[in-house]
Amino acid sequence: MTLPMGRAQREIFGETLTEMARTDPRIVVLDADLGSSTKGDIFEKAHPERYLQMGIAEQNMLGVAAGISTMGFVPYISTFVSFAVVRPLDQVRVLIAQTMANVKITGGYAGLFTGQAGKTHQIVDDVSIMRAMPNMVVVSPCDDTEAREVLRWSITYDGPVYIRLMRDATQRLFDDGYAFRFGEVVTVREGRDVTLVSTGAQTARVVDAADILAADGIDAHVIHVPTIKPLDVDAIVAAAERTGEVITIEEHSIIGGLGGAVAETLSERRPTRVRRIGLPDIFTESGTNAALLDLYGLSAPRVAEQVSALLRRA
Repeated sequence: MTLPMGRAQREIFGETLTEMARTDPRIVVLDADLGSSTKGDIFEKAHPERYLQMGIAEQNMLGVAAGISTMGFVPYISTFVSFAVVRPLDQVRVLIAQTMANVKITGGYAGLFTGQAGKTHQIVDDVSIMRAMPNMVVVSPCDDTEAREVLRWSITYDGPVYIRLMRDATQRLFDDGYAFRFGEVVTVREGRDVTLVSTGAQTARVVDAADILAADGIDAHVIHVPTIKPLDVDAIVAAAERTGEVITIEEHSIIGGLGGAVAETLSERRPTRVRRIGLPDIFTESGTNAALLDLYGLSAPRVAEQVSALLRRA
């Protein structure tokens, strides 16, 4: 059964920060002229005095965020991943990560879904970059419910956090009673034949793929990894021991992302063969969401096909 659609994480971003700021005067939003796209403008309407329009000057914006964090404010960044991670990388590294600045890099438009803006805006190596950076926490919520809970949690963490947000509405995996637990994985489907590990919006598509596999007699164990760094090492090891077969699936490069993190962990703690489904060593193309998912093998039917093929070869 296909999971229902939820709301866009960018809308949750604007609404949740607006709500949080009503009781927490430390929260400010820094925007790089993209508030109408990231929905940071929802915050601007409610708290104009705490909405800092930085213009198309992202390196400066991250530097200002680091600076005002030393004054007791908690800055949240409102821009695309391409402009929150890649363009100001030196500022993120030197001014935020090295100093443990209390800055929340809330990068919108992650992964393939960038409104057909093309390869300049499609950043599919951001997890690789940020998880390799000392002191940086990396969180990738799967749906609108988890995005809201991650944002609420983020204000309680003292230090730099990278939150990977999607542009468009995603399938809803969790109900309103869900509680995000920092640093813990979530088992969303129990099975015995193969462990499927995913993160972000891709997890819901993996759950749908598991239903397709079940119809073919393959009982998949599915775990969702919202906190990519620090990784829940014990849970990853336990999930590998459950089936002895591990396949990671991510809307991200297979180089250095979730698949790399899982492979590194298991090679040290519980040697297990790990196969990775995701984007190969390429720059991606522009297209509709559905077309891109099929093209890169990330739609539920394509994931099921690849898992079946990998298990047959095994």
